[in-house]
Amino acid sequence: MTVASSSPPSRLSPRDVEGTAPQPRSGRKREHGGGGDGALAALFIAPAMLGFLLFLFWPTLRGIYLSFTRFNLLTPAEWVGLDNYRRMVNDPIFWDSLKVTVEYVFINIGVQTVSALAIAVLLQRLTQSAVLRGVVLTPYLMSNVVAGIVWLWMLDTQLGIGNEIIAGLGLDRIPFLADETWAIPTIALINVWRHVGYTALLLFAGLQAIPNDMYEAAKVDGASEWRMFWRITMPLLRPVLAVVLIMTVIGSFQVFDTVAVTTNGGPANATNVLQFYIYGSAFGRFQFGYASAMSVALLAVLSAITILQYRLTRAGQTDLG
Repeated sequence: MTVASSSPPSRLSPRDVEGTAPQPRSGRKREHGGGGDGALAALFIAPAMLGFLLFLFWPTLRGIYLSFTRFNLLTPAEWVGLDNYRRMVNDPIFWDSLKVTVEYVFINIGVQTVSALAIAVLLQRLTQSAVLRGVVLTPYLMSNVVAGIVWLWMLDTQLGIGNEIIAGLGLDRIPFLADETWAIPTIALINVWRHVGYTALLLFAGLQAIPNDMYEAAKVDGASEWRMFWRITMPLLRPVLAVVLIMTVIGSFQVFDTVAVTTNGGPANATNVLQFYIYGSAFGRFQFGYASAMSVALLAVLSAITILQYRLTRAGQTDLG
């Protein structure tokens, strides 16, 4: 005799009968977890934000305020309105310093960008050795002051190895850092030597993002290296090159330490760049109000140049599909 076994009927909720899936109940936990992530992110950002507020944002506001005052550290700041800016507009030394700075920027940016781009392309197309990249970056590990002193000794008119080689070739010695014609180009090339490796590695990183398939397809079509450079490399490298140009232009306008240790603004103010003139006005003649006004003017110039560069080069757009 066989006894049929029966299982108890399953109890279905009305929600299951209607075919509706049960809703998850972890909403509060997720919300709580998100709040925890936000607090953790704020904790990590806090040190950098504190440094930004203390050493960048507040000094900027303080400098803008001082630009409207007469202040020499010994007496309280006296409000003078736009007097410092009127003086700046009528100051021939300010305009000469600005002209010298622009000359330096053109030489430095032109030579550095072309040289860095050539080095980056050679590193990417011929070899990708990590040792070679380290050698290229080595000068950047040296401070501007040390680099300036080393080149000051090497280019000395009487004892420098550079002029010893020139004299050995039967040519006249060249006062690289003591002549008005040679001083700014020499300082620009010293800084090119120090920064070109770093700039080249930034461009090299941008070249790594270009797919090799494009070069392979171009080779199949018979394109030369020169044609691939102008038709593939340059258009696809444009966003990275634009950002690098913005960074190097801003840095070039702020040149100071190389001038301070090599020429001290001479000869005859031939290397009296704007940053050096600002420094001399503030800490040499204690005219902090006037120095602040020139600093604000430099900030405005750099902001305008950056915005113009960003728009003309379309730095925020890429041709990579």
